[in-house]
Amino acid sequence: MLSKRLLVASRLLRTRPTPRPRYPFPIVAQQFRSFADKIVKVPEMAESISEGTLKQWSKQIGDFVEQDEEIATIETDKIDVAVNAPEAGTIKEFLANEEDTVTVGQDLVRLELGGAPSGSEKEKTDSEPKEPASKDQSTSSDPGPSKKGESTPKDEPTPPPPSQEKKPEPTRETPPPKQSEPKKTDSKPSTSAPTFGSREERRVKMNRMRLRIAERLKQSQNTAASLTTFNEVDMSSLMEFRKLYKDDVLKRTGVKLGFMSAFSRASVLAMRDIPAVNASIEGPNGGDTIVYRDYVDISVAVATEKGLVTPVVRNTETMDLVGIEKSIAELGKKARDGKLTIEDMAGGTFTISNGGVFGSLMGTPIINLPQTAVLGLHAIKDKPVVVNGQIVIRPMMYLALTYDHRLLDGREAVQFLVKVKEYIEDPRRMLL
Repeated sequence: MLSKRLLVASRLLRTRPTPRPRYPFPIVAQQFRSFADKIVKVPEMAESISEGTLKQWSKQIGDFVEQDEEIATIETDKIDVAVNAPEAGTIKEFLANEEDTVTVGQDLVRLELGGAPSGSEKEKTDSEPKEPASKDQSTSSDPGPSKKGESTPKDEPTPPPPSQEKKPEPTRETPPPKQSEPKKTDSKPSTSAPTFGSREERRVKMNRMRLRIAERLKQSQNTAASLTTFNEVDMSSLMEFRKLYKDDVLKRTGVKLGFMSAFSRASVLAMRDIPAVNASIEGPNGGDTIVYRDYVDISVAVATEKGLVTPVVRNTETMDLVGIEKSIAELGKKARDGKLTIEDMAGGTFTISNGGVFGSLMGTPIINLPQTAVLGLHAIKDKPVVVNGQIVIRPMMYLALTYDHRLLDGREAVQFLVKVKEYIEDPRRMLL
């Protein structure tokens, strides 16, 4: 009986199929694993900004981008916000179009994460053979042992020179049409195109910054009781002061000494006697509370291609002329490069606008709410003036102070402007 049972068990073991090994995951999935996709969203811009206009794409579909590389630019009513790649990858799909209004957190780009595609490696390999070719040319120029070996290298170096000559030729021919085309396209949207005689009309949509500027300026006219007072200042002492020390200051600090720092310092000193110039009105229904400040944050009006911006020099009351000039120069450069942030323009208790750099003889600046006053500087002109009973030629500048009559009376506004005039006409007074 025992032998029969052993015989049956051996037959069963022979006929039973061998079990297949079980893997926790399929082999194919392990070999052909693809990189994950990541959705790039509209970044946070500022507390007061929730949407913007997608101005332009910096990349195209299929382009590889490095981490933190710029993908797109979003235009807001205050600044331009750059959208950067959170990780390295390849752009697979745009989820919005140019000139679309996008909101914070909205899906913008689908990015396939991973390293650079093989196309970039091909470009590297294509560029590498060009270097050994030059080595072959150098060796072929040396006298070879055999005549056959000399004839082949001599035939090889001859094609490269014409190929090198042919390359610059198309580049020289191609730029003229490229330069001529943008001139035509640029002349259409520009309002100053001298196409006199034609009755063409061009309509260009206002950008968000220009719309915001228009809104705030109209709000200022409707809210503040604006009034402007003028005065004339002799710039000869300040110009002599600058002439004496500008080279030394530039050599020691690398800062170009200008006039804006002197007017900023003069305004700060004048505010000590008339603090209402640095105050503001706050509260509901036009405001019912006056806010006086012990600090002075001066907004400097800077003209850019997209419109007027007012970056802020903070704590001006603690700075000397060189420190103020350095801060103004840094903010002006950031404004021209389009790198201003919300923090650079937030706040401001007093504004100085220098229209004289554009040749303005006289003008009435508009108050930048919720501020109370704005000082306007104008062009310096040589004029005949009476000094000690004699007519002399002096460099003169018109000053304009626009102020909110709800907070400042005419007497205080005039006194403030006279004090600024006295400090500028005798810069030594600023040191007392």
